[in-house]
Amino acid sequence: MIDLSRREAFMTAAAATALAAGGVAAPALAQAATTGQAPGFYRYKVGDMTVTAINDGFAQRPLEGFIRNAELSAVQAAMGAAFLPTNALSISFTTLVVQNGAQVTLLDTGNGDSGAPTSGVWMRNFRAAGFTPEQVTRVVFSHFHGDHINGLRLKDGTLTFPNAELTVPAPEWAFWMDDARMAAAPEAMRGAFANVRRVFAPVAANVKQYQPGAEVAPGITSVAAFGHTPGHCVFMISSGTGKLMFMADTTNHPALFVKNPDWSAIFDMDADVARATRHRLLDMMAAEKTQVHFYHAPFPATGFIAKAGNSFDFVPVQWSSAV
Repeated sequence: MIDLSRREAFMTAAAATALAAGGVAAPALAQAATTGQAPGFYRYKVGDMTVTAINDGFAQRPLEGFIRNAELSAVQAAMGAAFLPTNALSISFTTLVVQNGAQVTLLDTGNGDSGAPTSGVWMRNFRAAGFTPEQVTRVVFSHFHGDHINGLRLKDGTLTFPNAELTVPAPEWAFWMDDARMAAAPEAMRGAFANVRRVFAPVAANVKQYQPGAEVAPGITSVAAFGHTPGHCVFMISSGTGKLMFMADTTNHPALFVKNPDWSAIFDMDADVARATRHRLLDMMAAEKTQVHFYHAPFPATGFIAKAGNSFDFVPVQWSSAV
């Protein structure tokens, strides 16, 4: 036993020396194995279509003041019940790429290079999933908040998807591109108006507008979901018997707003209309047992809605290694 232990010690030391001699130190290997995550993409099928969720990191926001019509203690209790921190919320961002034959449709674009230090990883994950910007044939927008549109145009003005048709909700365009509304907007909203124009004004002549209820791409139909913004839309993706509802910002984090659909986040521009929309869509998805995708749910941001008395539960899908 003593000889064996000495031999093991000798071989361990020799291996460490060999690694160091080759320019790779053992501590560097340990560090590399424990920092960062694997690329954030996840594929699944909706009928004959392939859907790929592309994550764009997260932004952290203090809980205080985040929900306008609930006491901080109630919000903290909801966070605690979901085993989440009770001082801040990590808001994640996840877009969808829908492949339907030769068509590659992107639903929203993430933060681009305008996000917080913990976001702005969308392009890295998009490329890791095997896509290139040139492959995108169509970009369809749900609404014009920066975390959904900034990926279209980088801060230096570069258009990200050179071959893509751009499709936006007509009511959203009418609101944000109205000069009179911009002039009358409160100071806190003027940056949002300016950002919409930064992103879209250079390509305004080529932007297609859709009315809620229209098919925006083969197999993808828009659905009015107003309240979060004046023209906010969601999308029903259908193929054969497969269905998936892209819920956009109908809720923020499901642990808060699926469980408490009457709560209003500070981002909801018309809180009353947003609440009515939330109830209507969650009721529909629960009754129809339709799979949903939430832009701000924990990655891969998809699952089902279950009715729970006067409330709802979000039931994540089981992760699968098969597509």
